[in-house]
Amino acid sequence: MTSESRAVSPTDGPVAVTGASGYIGSWIVKDFAEMGYTVRACVRDLNKPDKVDHLSTLNQANLRGSVEICEGDIWEAGSYDEAFNECSAVIHAGAAVGYNRETPQEVYDGCFTENNHVLDSALKSNSMKRFVFTSSFAAVGHPRPEGYVFTERDWCGDNVEGYRGRWTDEMIPKNRDIAYAMAKAASEKMLYERAEKDGTWDAMAILPLHVIGPLMCKNHDQGWSWQNCIRYMLMGKPYKKSYGGRMLWNNVDVRDVARAHRLCAESSVARNGSRYILSAKDRSGELFTWQLQERLSELFPNIESVGGEEMNNGKPAEKTYDSPRSYCLLAIEELGLNPYDIDETLLETGNSYYRLGLL
Repeated sequence: MTSESRAVSPTDGPVAVTGASGYIGSWIVKDFAEMGYTVRACVRDLNKPDKVDHLSTLNQANLRGSVEICEGDIWEAGSYDEAFNECSAVIHAGAAVGYNRETPQEVYDGCFTENNHVLDSALKSNSMKRFVFTSSFAAVGHPRPEGYVFTERDWCGDNVEGYRGRWTDEMIPKNRDIAYAMAKAASEKMLYERAEKDGTWDAMAILPLHVIGPLMCKNHDQGWSWQNCIRYMLMGKPYKKSYGGRMLWNNVDVRDVARAHRLCAESSVARNGSRYILSAKDRSGELFTWQLQERLSELFPNIESVGGEEMNNGKPAEKTYDSPRSYCLLAIEELGLNPYDIDETLLETGNSYYRLGLL
């Protein structure tokens, strides 16, 4: 069987999405349903309206496809068996990312160790052609000089000496960021090896960077997420996720991230081991915090003061380290992705917060 014959379409059967209630997962569900797929949206608990109601209402939106909400838990072996049955593709967007007070070890296990539960259920279906994994740019980035442009050929374990001894297995229980990056990279390599060995399905990955864009429900306003940081800046508060608020934001729209997952499953070009960074489409999407602050002020003139980084007489108080630079060029070239303009992404991010009553 060739990789081309493994490209999926709505006629091949349902598509399952794990982490379906999450920010990225919800948009993946909507994108597939818009294109005519029957989507099995897998959530941990069906009895939490704040996490599932926005998915249920998609069936009232006159989409070409439909959404079935199913239960599944990455921590429980076999819990996805029923949801994955007869599915042509599994989109694994579920993970423990550390926003819910998980320990670094729990983050690593939720992003790597427990992925075997998901894959085992997928293989039981005997119908899966594509397994698309939501990885992260964290699986790519590693210490490099300012201005270095990262591509899909980079791995977070490269240039180990640049980590000054911190890139070791012993750091997993101690450092959330290292645990997360190592887990995502290890998951990718495990999936590619399993698929190569089996020979009947392809594994591929989407690697998002700073994901922003419209929220579908209040639950998507997760503390310390990039979209949540935008919200607080629009409330006039300083950006606090990095020292002094100084950071190079390399932005991608959540809807582009979602669309890339579907295009990956449908692609006749992508094959086992294909990985796609989802980041800025060009330099316009790369903004230092003070530039992002200026752009938000222009897009939301009704806001008296937009927060951001430390400033001194209208200029940045200090220089920002120029990294990470990276572009979603491979997704544009191979998947045919047509990314949103940065201004539209920023405008829709803020407007969604207004619609949800959070601004």
